[in-house]
Amino acid sequence: MSVDPNSHVPIYEQIIQHLSGAIAAGVIRAGEPLPSIRNVAVDLVVNPNTVQRAFQELERRGLIETRKGMRVLAAKDAAVVATRQSEAASKARFEDGIAIGRAAGIPKTRIKALFDESMRSKGNGRRKAEGDKQAE
Repeated sequence: MSVDPNSHVPIYEQIIQHLSGAIAAGVIRAGEPLPSIRNVAVDLVVNPNTVQRAFQELERRGLIETRKGMRVLAAKDAAVVATRQSEAASKARFEDGIAIGRAAGIPKTRIKALFDESMRSKGNGRRKAEGDKQAE
């Protein structure tokens, strides 16, 4: 995991994005311990409070849970929750893009073509989801 201190995305949000993506992809599985706040802070060379804020948000979103006397663990249904949250964020961004295109007077067919072009250029390298298989 790495963070970009020059990014417009706050560091705590970069940590959230990375960990929720790892959970959604199954890299971090339910019940599996996460590194400690201190270890993450040292590895990323960031303030532990920044990592703490990210972990608190991940817990609020239902992706991780803290147990007394134990480490922080990926929550039982974390993969499902992370995938749903990623889908919702993707849908919101698609809707924003459509709104921008429509406001600029771009026809729906061209917006769809731009979406398809983006899928071809950015969609490569990831395994196909069930919905992708059915759509073909």
